[in-house]
Amino acid sequence: MKKVLVVEDNRDNLRIVQYALQRAGYEVISAGSGEEGVELAVKEKPCFIIMDINLPGIDGIETTRRIRNSDADESIPVIAVTSYAMTGDRERIMKAGCNGYIEKPIDPITIMDRIHKITRTAAK
Repeated sequence: MKKVLVVEDNRDNLRIVQYALQRAGYEVISAGSGEEGVELAVKEKPCFIIMDINLPGIDGIETTRRIRNSDADESIPVIAVTSYAMTGDRERIMKAGCNGYIEKPIDPITIMDRIHKITRTAAK
């Protein structure tokens, strides 16, 4: 079973994403902070990472930068999930090293299609 890391501090959002991923056959590990996310990315080397941007401590942008500069596999796709929708936010998130961007609120019906599209593009 492929392992996925979800870095998300909101329990409701975590449950939605976790449910969708598990139904699609993934094993889900989760982190409630950016620091824990970096640690688990290095230790577990997941097949991809779902990254909330608004996290306690270091935010998802800094967490992504740290993962990209760590001993984690630098080719691991990182997918940002955020409610940020201001001009320039997408570019800032992608520049930090994310491979894709999904806006909240999360739609449990379509999220797996969007995740798979981003991970396929990242693999090319």
